[in-house]
Amino acid sequence: MPESLQKELLQLVGQARGLLEGLQLAGVRQLRVAASPASTGLAEPETGERESLAEIRADLGECCRCGLSEQRQKIVFGIGSEAARLVFVGEAPGRDEDLQGEPFVGEAGKLLDRIILAMGMHRSEVYICNVIKCRPPRNRDPKPDEIASCEPFLQRQLRAVQPQVIVTLGKFAGQTLLRSETPISRLRGSWHEYQGIPVMPTFHPAYLLRNPASKREVWEDMKLVMQRLRSTAG
Repeated sequence: MPESLQKELLQLVGQARGLLEGLQLAGVRQLRVAASPASTGLAEPETGERESLAEIRADLGECCRCGLSEQRQKIVFGIGSEAARLVFVGEAPGRDEDLQGEPFVGEAGKLLDRIILAMGMHRSEVYICNVIKCRPPRNRDPKPDEIASCEPFLQRQLRAVQPQVIVTLGKFAGQTLLRSETPISRLRGSWHEYQGIPVMPTFHPAYLLRNPASKREVWEDMKLVMQRLRSTAG
């Protein structure tokens, strides 16, 4: 079989299985995918034990489940504490993240670091990841098949960390996690929920670099997050 055809078939199989497993993770338990975790990276542990982030990263491997793998430099899995009370979820890696293999390391990442510090925490105390693990060409929005292939890994990451609060950064992350088409300007500033976890959507740091006046709104959102974290402490 030609190598190009074999790669295309692997991508199609990965996308289909990713979609099925995503439905299972969403609670549609009637579906069953007869495949080993090593082949898809998306199967839920049969033992019901809590997965570690290292195990999930190992399952992800050198992923080629969608076409983004063809142009990426590095997979950007996530970084931070596995015991984090707060998780930040962005959209997808940019150029700097693609080169370094770490989320939020460019100018937007530096701004996020300052926001985290202003909240009284350090980057190492939270967990930071994206919906998509590979950089889309020219930083375009991820396509539905790319989301279907990659989002189940995000769901597993959130189950592994079990944060007390999730902050989604930007329109795409908020709309994807909340299954909503509501504009981020209307999503932000109020609490939502993802599988029982409080979610605060807010503007992406990259947006703040272009629109610094919106930093005030983001800080109001973060004050609500800090208040929620204080109320659940201890």
